[in-house]
Amino acid sequence: MNRRGLAVLMRTRIRPSSAAHSTELSLFSPTSEADKMTTNPEANNKPSEPSKQISANGGDPDSLHKFSAQVSAQRGFELAREAMHSAISMNKTEVLDSILREFSEGYFGLSMEDRCKLLLVLAKDYDLNRNQVRELMNQYLGLQLPIDETGTEDEGMLSTFYRMERNLRHALRPKYDVLFERLNTHPGGLKFLSVLRADLLSIIEEDNIPSLRALDSYLKEKLVTWLSPATLELHCITWDDPASLLEKIVAYEAVHPISSLIDLKRRLGVGRRCFGYLHPAIPGEPLIFIEVALMKNVGQTIQEVLWDDPPIPECEASCALFYSISSTQPGLSGINLGKFLIKRVIELVKREMPQICTFATLSPIPGFMKWLLSKLAYQSKLAEAESLDMSCFYKDSAGSAFRENLLTAEEERAILDAAGESTSGKNGMEVLLNLLKSPNHDWTKSDRLLPALKPILMRLCARYLLQEKKRGKALDPVANFHLQNGAVVERLNWMADRSEKGLSQSGGIMVNYVYKLDSIEQNVQSYFSTGHINAAEDLHRVIQQT
Repeated sequence: MNRRGLAVLMRTRIRPSSAAHSTELSLFSPTSEADKMTTNPEANNKPSEPSKQISANGGDPDSLHKFSAQVSAQRGFELAREAMHSAISMNKTEVLDSILREFSEGYFGLSMEDRCKLLLVLAKDYDLNRNQVRELMNQYLGLQLPIDETGTEDEGMLSTFYRMERNLRHALRPKYDVLFERLNTHPGGLKFLSVLRADLLSIIEEDNIPSLRALDSYLKEKLVTWLSPATLELHCITWDDPASLLEKIVAYEAVHPISSLIDLKRRLGVGRRCFGYLHPAIPGEPLIFIEVALMKNVGQTIQEVLWDDPPIPECEASCALFYSISSTQPGLSGINLGKFLIKRVIELVKREMPQICTFATLSPIPGFMKWLLSKLAYQSKLAEAESLDMSCFYKDSAGSAFRENLLTAEEERAILDAAGESTSGKNGMEVLLNLLKSPNHDWTKSDRLLPALKPILMRLCARYLLQEKKRGKALDPVANFHLQNGAVVERLNWMADRSEKGLSQSGGIMVNYVYKLDSIEQNVQSYFSTGHINAAEDLHRVIQQT
């Protein structure tokens, strides 16, 4: 694809964004075989005489078409199932590639419902043989430890243990391991396995089937091994790269959508860097990429990062700001390639530009507003119940134990005064809830409301990031990602992202995480061992203001 082709593609795929309203790009993957394999049973075959007769006697042509499509779909499922079985059981290497290709093409031609059925067959019929495992374990437990009179192991008698342990390892490998291993060495097989796992994750989200969970867990372990940093190539993506690669950057940018060809060129130009991890088995398509801005100081708003003015000379930059990191493969979810990518980029930038001394992010807080609205709604209901003289009910229930006023007395007075007469008879949390739920985020346009809301939202956001946990780790997914990579929560930035997405997710607040090179590993260890979140003292003081 040439530049003109890329420009045409972007005009058709990208909707313009504005300062007040940005739109998200829908992610798209390369055209799959499924897109090419449409089922149209009447296209090449004329209706048989019996079909004509049925139609003439009052049969419904639509019913006949549906029946024919069902038969065709069933036939496609059986062919894919047969190919899958052959790919697992066949030993003839000279025809294995064609069988694997037949299976992958057949899989792409299936509906999501049939993919689910096929994956269930794979998970159950090609699992390990547990009776054999139990039998081998009983035999192993029945062996006498080969220890002689001196208390040392007899090397000659250990051969039985070695043989039994080898048999146990083999028995503990499910049969579908053969399919995964063979696909990994097949052209296009790694990409196909990524698609297959994406389907698995989608199915499990809807119906948490244990056998599919086990299949997903096993495949994830294989992918972690095959996608180790040693197998990945770090590539600095520039405007001179093929347009097909730049197309992927446009398509998969998940944090701040690329609005135009000019926007793309800026993100790859002077004062900016874009790095991606590529794998030789998936050429021309980064598995994950990160965008970097070279700045004098740590950026506080996304508006200044996605600049309109010329950037500073790179020789004057002292901060490398990571402002977007996007994964291109849904099937690699849970495989933390970003951790390795950030560390590699820090090493590379530090080597090429020694004057860079600060490595930080300007990150979204995607879960904050959802958490806050839920808390406000719940607390408002409890407060309303108490105001209706129902406190006796809550005294004997779990509700009273969770009663909490999220606002200080001073904050409540400030918000009631700023909101005016419309707050009559309402408490501060109810007013705050209604303001934040207002259409078009009207509160952000009010000179009276903004000063009152700023300290409230900044304090609650600091609490959300530093105190709200899930299984002992940060509740916010982006916070958890950076903290487990060794970052420190440094600063909250008010109205840092005024886009529709930014206001909806976090009330426009963004956060800087800082990677302090001399304490990264120590931070990782403390976070994983105790869940401790390293943060600037200013943020702790903000929370303590209650």
